[in-house]
Parts: sequence; C-alpha cells; structure tokens
Amino acid sequence: MKKWTTQKLIYTGMLAAVAGVLMSLEISVPMMPPFYKVDFSDVPSFIALFTLGPASAVMVELIKIVIKLVTVGTNSMYVGEFANLIGIALFVAPTWLVYRAGGKSKKAAVRAMVVSVPIRVAFSCCINAFITLPMYALAMGLPLDQAIVSVASVNPAIHDLTTFIILATIPFNLLTNGLNCLVAYFLYSRLVRIKVFERAVV
Repeated sequence: MKKWTTQKLIYTGMLAAVAGVLMSLEISVPMMPPFYKVDFSDVPSFIALFTLGPASAVMVELIKIVIKLVTVGTNSMYVGEFANLIGIALFVAPTWLVYRAGGKSKKAAVRAMVVSVPIRVAFSCCINAFITLPMYALAMGLPLDQAIVSVASVNPAIHDLTTFIILATIPFNLLTNGLNCLVAYFLYSRLVRIKVFERAVV
C-alpha cells in the first residue's frame, strides 16, 4: 500500500477543492430535467485516480460533495448528492482495475475511461429507476409517475419511468461522462509529461 506522504495529502486536498468548485458550476442541458446538470467535477477525480491512486480519488469524490453542499446547497433535495455518494465505488474500482492492468500508461488511461462510461451509464439507469427517482418522488410528496412527469415537463416525450431512462438518464450520462473523460485525459497527459505528481507517489 502506498503511503500518504505530505505531498500526496496536499495534492489530494487541492484536487478535492477544485472538484468542489467545479461541482458547484453546473450547466443546464436543454430537454433535460432541472436536476440533470453537467459539471466537470469528475476531472480532478480522474487525475487523482491516475496519478495518486484510488484512495485519493475516493477522497476527492467525498470532499467535493461536502464542499458543494456547504457552499451552494442542493437543487435536488439531496437526491443527486446521494447518487454521487453511492456511485463512488462503481467509478473508482473498475476504472482503477483497468488502468492498473494496462500498466498505468496513457493508453491504459484511455481504456479505463472507455470502460468507465458504459458502467456508469448502466449504474445510473439502475440507481435512477430504483433509488433516486423514488426518493425524489417521496421528497416531493408525489407518486413516482407524477413526479417523473413534473420534473420532465421540458420534454413532452417523457411520460413514464421507461421513457425517462431512455430519453433523459442515458443521453445525459453519456454526455457528462464523455465530456469529463475528454477533459480529464487532456489534462492528465500534460501533467504526466511535466511530472507534476511524480514525487507525491511513494
């Protein structure tokens, strides 16, 4: 197990702070429910995972949620934050395993990101169907179908759980995860080139 050096702690804290700020800078997506907003907070998490290891990535994910809640609160009655929390393991574990199996190279990072996207999309479908959407409906005091219709009023084609998953959950997660992967790889490849994190890993 790699030790937590002072530099590693500092880098992890810095990445977590950046992730917390980025999670607060949300961008609305046309034709999507109001609580579906794109942010780039996974970029620091990817960088932490590939340069500092899975423990750092988990810490970045946890801290960014706390920072977001403390600074701007929630726009989804804590449902979105809860989904992020339970999704940490399904983000970190498979991505790290593929990256490590590939020799921790740039090509391995690309493969890990490619693997992570469908896993996270599938996970999001299950979580939305069985946990977060029922929780959101409960928080709103509405039956599930009625809650789905109310939050999906921006897209008339959404009228039940199935159409919500197909027309909102899947395209949104493909978009946000794809964008985060692209930006993360762009930054990661340059950080590796200038060996920014090299001395922090023991």
